[in-house]
Amino acid sequence: MSTVNVLDQGSVVVLELNRPEALNAMNVEMLGELERVLDEVSKNEKAKVLIVRGNGNAFSAGGDIKMMLQDNVGGDFDQVMDTIGSIVTKLYTMPKVTISAIHGAAAGLGLSFALASDFVVAHTSTKLAMNFIKIGLIPDGGGHFFMEKRLGEAKAKQMIWEGRTLSAEEAHELGLVDSLADDRMEEEISKRVAALLQAPLQAMLETKMIYAKQSLPRLEQVLELEKNAQRRMRQSEDHKEGIKAFVEKRKPQFSGK
Repeated sequence: MSTVNVLDQGSVVVLELNRPEALNAMNVEMLGELERVLDEVSKNEKAKVLIVRGNGNAFSAGGDIKMMLQDNVGGDFDQVMDTIGSIVTKLYTMPKVTISAIHGAAAGLGLSFALASDFVVAHTSTKLAMNFIKIGLIPDGGGHFFMEKRLGEAKAKQMIWEGRTLSAEEAHELGLVDSLADDRMEEEISKRVAALLQAPLQAMLETKMIYAKQSLPRLEQVLELEKNAQRRMRQSEDHKEGIKAFVEKRKPQFSGK
């Protein structure tokens, strides 16, 4: 079974995260497939809009905990982190209008991935969390970059440190989410897509690429800083305690080491 489903509708491509049994948590297999699929969509000249969504009960719960338990996250650490960086960079610079349609949980790496889109539409029941801090890690996947873009440095820093779960309404008020939708979410997305397809998309994409090219060096710098810092954090006592506490379903006892 593919970990990423792709529905090519001509001018619209739908990319669906497909590990519903794991709340679409991202493992090494999914990351590799995401990188490949996003590269293909980027080169698809017929496609004008890309919709990213999750299959099942969640958008994505983040990085797969089984992967995190392994010494090298299921592969060479640098290679896995570089793949994550490639994925968010491809989505952020995608020469299409991109929409993340999130529901259920959008947490950790899953939230970083969602925030790389041009528009983030959330079901009213969605729970969002940049919750790396709870296992003694820092955001990756450009999480620092995207949070700062949407919240400003001070608020982004505080949200990352708190790691608390936000309701869709709270995230909308803060600006992490652009719009909310109820159980007619697919209808709302379809209306947005229909409006986009009748808009001067070429001009819109020129504006997108001006901003993307201006910000890309900063994103690449943040991704490299995250990779190096995450390597250090994975060796920390706090991370080991955080993972152990998660597995044992208890509150972690951090020491700052």
